[in-house]
Amino acid sequence: MSSEMDANGVDDLVKTVAHNIRALRQEAGLTLQELSQAAGLGKSTLAQLESGKGNPSVETLWALAAALRVPFGRLVDEQRPAIRVVRASEQPTVTATETDQVGRLMAASHRRGTFEIYAMDLSAGGARHADAHHAGVIEHLLVVSGTMRAGPASSPVDLAPGDLVTFPADVPHLYEAHEDAHYVLLMSYP
Repeated sequence: MSSEMDANGVDDLVKTVAHNIRALRQEAGLTLQELSQAAGLGKSTLAQLESGKGNPSVETLWALAAALRVPFGRLVDEQRPAIRVVRASEQPTVTATETDQVGRLMAASHRRGTFEIYAMDLSAGGARHADAHHAGVIEHLLVVSGTMRAGPASSPVDLAPGDLVTFPADVPHLYEAHEDAHYVLLMSYP
C-alpha cells in the first residue's frame, strides 16, 4: 500500500473517531470538561480529538471508551447508514438444540436511553403519514405478517414478513399496508 493511501486511511480514521467521540459525548450528556476528567485526558486534548486535529493512541481511545461506557469499536466504526433494511431470509439462523426454536439476530443497539415497543396492525390500503419526532429518535419496524411500505417519507422501502427496517424518525415518515399487516415497532429515544 502506498504512503498516500496510508495517509488517507489515517485521515479517514481520525475523522471517524472525531465524529464518534463528539456524538457519543453529546449522547451521554457530558461536557468536554466532564469527559476529559472521566477519561484522564486534558480538555484541550479532547477538543483536538473532537475537531479531527489529533491522532489518538489506542490507550487514549480505550480510556475514552471506558469513560463513555461504550465498546471500543463504537469509537472507530464509521457512521452507519441512516436507513438499514434487514431481510429475514438473508440472516443466519441460530437453532436451539433442545427445541425446534430458530432465531435470527435482526438488530443490536448500542444506544442509551429509553424505548417503547408497539404491536401494530394496519389494514390493506391503509396509510399513516407521521410527523417528525424529536432529534435522535430511531424506529425499528419488524413485519410479522402481510406486506407494507415504511420508512422516511422521502425513501420508504417495501417489506415482507420477517423484514426489518431501521430509520431516523426525526423526519416525516410513513406506513402503508399493501395487504393486512401486523408488525412490531420499537421506538428508541436518546
